Amino acid sequence: MQKKLPFERICSLFNIEIPIIQGGMVWCSGWKLASAVSNAGGLGLIGAGSMYPAVLKEHIRKCKLATNKPFGVNLPLLYPDIEQHIQTIIDENVKIVFTSAGNPSLWTSHLKAHGITVVHVVSSTKFALKAQEAGVDAIVAEGFEAGGHNGREETTTFCLVPAVRKAVSIPLIAAGGVGSGNAILAAFALGAEGVQVGSRFAVATESSAHQLFKEKVISSQEGETILTLKQLTPVRLLKNKFYQDIKKAEDANFDLEAFKKLLGKGRSKKGIFEGDLEEGELEIGQIASSIKSIQPAKEIIAEMWDEVKRNFL
Repeated sequence: MQKKLPFERICSLFNIEIPIIQGGMVWCSGWKLASAVSNAGGLGLIGAGSMYPAVLKEHIRKCKLATNKPFGVNLPLLYPDIEQHIQTIIDENVKIVFTSAGNPSLWTSHLKAHGITVVHVVSSTKFALKAQEAGVDAIVAEGFEAGGHNGREETTTFCLVPAVRKAVSIPLIAAGGVGSGNAILAAFALGAEGVQVGSRFAVATESSAHQLFKEKVISSQEGETILTLKQLTPVRLLKNKFYQDIKKAEDANFDLEAFKKLLGKGRSKKGIFEGDLEEGELEIGQIASSIKSIQPAKEIIAEMWDEVKRNFL
């Protein structure tokens, strides 16, 4: 009898060839990256969190022209113009949405009523159960290692994925620290059926991140990322002047209003998109120290999946 492959449900759910999903990262995940990942056999995601509604519509339309393969939109539920983004997604006939940073019960049924496959990103078993109860089609269990906004629990991928696997029955995707074929195999061994990869794609050729940011990531060393801003919204980033300023403020008597003033607005745009390596917020995962080159998305996927096939398939 032929052995059932661990990723069959994920590939079937999204109608993709390879169970690698590109993270929908702000200032990195535009139509160029999403279409490149989808064309390579994975699932590309447009990161809507950094886009105005009109910009999201433009990226969706350009992505449709660049690929005839499935792609989706990553939608942070705390986005201020969430209703407009959801209407744009429906109007533009996007069939896959990954939601994050909010309560999945608010919009899941509405999206599914329009024939949209909904996946929710969680950082704990508690929220995985809530997402399953809300009716999502799959869950991304994202560990503490991941870049960008993160869970306060600081649960690592190795601990989170098997716990979530025991708790839910729907398809499960692992995220956080996944940057190689062997990491994908480890995720399968823990009970995941697919993986979401962020940091490697953040510095891909097609990523819309600034070249200086990409070069900073590939030159980073072990221990140079840290989870900070836990008193507001936890985020993993590279240590720089911005981080040092934040650390000083956190170590002093915490004043919320003064802290917010220090943070200002558009820090992630300044760091990732504009390339300000001192005053910007440089969001990236712990896996950054093992990324040593800027590669096309197709090459990244081929490299990882070839390693899976050599050692498993």
